[in-house]
Amino acid sequence: MATVAFVSHGGGPMPVLGDPGHADLVVSFADLAKDLPKAPSVIVVVSAHWETRGIEVTGAANPELIYDYYGFPAASYQLQYPAPGQPELAEGLVQQLAKQGLPVTLNGKRGFDHGMFIPLMLLYPEANIPVVQVSLERNLDPALHWQLGEALTKSLPEDALLLGSGFNFHNMRAFFTPKTDGMLAQVNQFQTWMDQLVENTDLSPQEKATAWQGWSQVEGGRYCHPREEHLLPLVVCHGAAQGGAKTYLSQVMGVPARHYLWG
Repeated sequence: MATVAFVSHGGGPMPVLGDPGHADLVVSFADLAKDLPKAPSVIVVVSAHWETRGIEVTGAANPELIYDYYGFPAASYQLQYPAPGQPELAEGLVQQLAKQGLPVTLNGKRGFDHGMFIPLMLLYPEANIPVVQVSLERNLDPALHWQLGEALTKSLPEDALLLGSGFNFHNMRAFFTPKTDGMLAQVNQFQTWMDQLVENTDLSPQEKATAWQGWSQVEGGRYCHPREEHLLPLVVCHGAAQGGAKTYLSQVMGVPARHYLWG
């Protein structure tokens, strides 16, 4: 089975620009990098920053970078990560996902967004491993994204890395407000639920999938994720791996951050 990991990628390009509020996150990326395979045959990234009608897969041989963030220093728009695509694998992946009942198409023009290149600049800075991106379905249905994870793990080479790139907390307004006891209580309530679910080795895959379908009813869930696009890459990864994950702890701007690694 492919190696599966989820990363909290931080605020735009700030993790690679030396931002003090991201220093602890950068350390946690270094810790995770030590445990990842050194040379996977391909890295398949499910990014919070690409939503489509149906699932899409990048098929270009040399995708350009998409600087899909705004208001950051000029250096943010000069970042480079010249990893190649993998068109042959992408075409095969589309075929395999379609056979498993997913609505999926190949996108031969789309580039790599910062949900891909920011974490990979920290994890695989040489940019010499082929990368394929997979979109989220814009309906943001947890059940469909769990199914996507299950389908990906059946379709990828065993020496691949499946990387979910999102954030365990994504309330943008809360990042820039005082970290009150009440605010942190909501964050910790949901984070505890998430950690326990992702680390669990006793629940069946179906029980885990069902738990994700009710995530928004968990105390603090909607506070942490007013919109769930940064949570769903984690659902995809959990659907792919299904076992218990190792957790990497850090914080960003006073808020707990998490990476998870399976297998």
